[in-house]
Amino acid sequence: MHSTAQLPTRILFRSWLLPVFLLLSGVLLAPVAQAQVQLKGVVIDKDTKERLPFASVAVQGTGNGTATNLEGEFTLKVAKLPVILLASELGHVRDTLRITSATQAIEIALGSASIVLPEVKVGSYPFQLVDRAYRNMERNYRRKYYGKAFYRQTTRIDNEPTELQEVVWNVKSNNARIEGTAIAQGRYAGKQAITNFSNFSLYTKSYGLFDPSADTTRSLALLSPNVVKNYELELKGIVAGADSTKGGIAEIDFNTRPELTKYKSEGTIWIDTDTYRVVRYRMTTPNFTGSTSNPSQKFRDTQLDIEMSFQNTEGEVAPLEYMKTNLTANLVSGKDVTPLNVSSFTFFYDTNTTPTNIPYARVSLQDRDLAAIRSIKYDPEFWANNPVVRRTPVEDEVIAAFEKKGAFGTMVKPAPARPAR
Repeated sequence: MHSTAQLPTRILFRSWLLPVFLLLSGVLLAPVAQAQVQLKGVVIDKDTKERLPFASVAVQGTGNGTATNLEGEFTLKVAKLPVILLASELGHVRDTLRITSATQAIEIALGSASIVLPEVKVGSYPFQLVDRAYRNMERNYRRKYYGKAFYRQTTRIDNEPTELQEVVWNVKSNNARIEGTAIAQGRYAGKQAITNFSNFSLYTKSYGLFDPSADTTRSLALLSPNVVKNYELELKGIVAGADSTKGGIAEIDFNTRPELTKYKSEGTIWIDTDTYRVVRYRMTTPNFTGSTSNPSQKFRDTQLDIEMSFQNTEGEVAPLEYMKTNLTANLVSGKDVTPLNVSSFTFFYDTNTTPTNIPYARVSLQDRDLAAIRSIKYDPEFWANNPVVRRTPVEDEVIAAFEKKGAFGTMVKPAPARPAR
């Protein structure tokens, strides 16, 4: 069974990927109604000066906060000054900064957290942690979360943006994956190109760290009973947490064993050594086997990257924070070789445990993103005034380029003409 796009050149996704592929806290991002002062700033690494994406920035002792974007930048509204900002990021020491003025951009520099190795047999310890993380995820899989997710997808062909898609889903999830979605709002812009993607969100919707319906005797997933048989693990260290009485976050590199020829992957997983909760997961695989509806075109040199992060909450279970999916490949047509890149970022917010009456749909190989967008009424005000639709400067540039050419024109109602004087 294949998934086929409905655009000029269609992309087909092999069905075997569906079972193999099983944003930041909405509480933090919720706008504060009484906010009067807007703070802008950036979070950086104290030593390297590199900007830190997805770092948490909050007013100390309150639920008012946000997270940095892909450029390490943040915007936060507060009721009044002075305030004390608390900044944190995985792999760095939490720090506070007292803010008395909003006239200048804020820079928060976080130092690297200390890295220690446990006094155990290092060779077996990462396997124990991964196995316990798997058992923990299996045990808590039935816990559900409800909220919203903002999905942005950009296609670039030969480094030129050719597609832009933004969607807000009502979403149902658990501690391992998205379980179902219902589109709330969406918009799409595209240019004429040699190929288009209309169901790339399949990978975000279907990928997961655990699948209760999978055959555990044959599973190739990292979090499975077969981790010793299928993977090589290396404990890079343990990031000491802010609370010295706790164990910290173990950083474990993994790669499939050389004798495993049908599936290859490598990456890093971060596991809380006290609760065995997965904190973050990053994976790269060349096993993308998509094809196009054009028989003269083929994908070569493919690489699919997926990253998942879970919210920084107490306990052994946490909801999704964000997901990133990125595909790079060369599209070969005769003697022509064209590099392409498709990337998506999904940001989870307003997450809670209260069930809803929303009819969430499970992912299907027949899903068509553009068809879903066109099935609902477009609301320009939603996009103009929604604080969750966060954009980096690069993305602003891409969006502006589409809007200048009227790419959203089929869905955006023109402003009413002013009466002649």
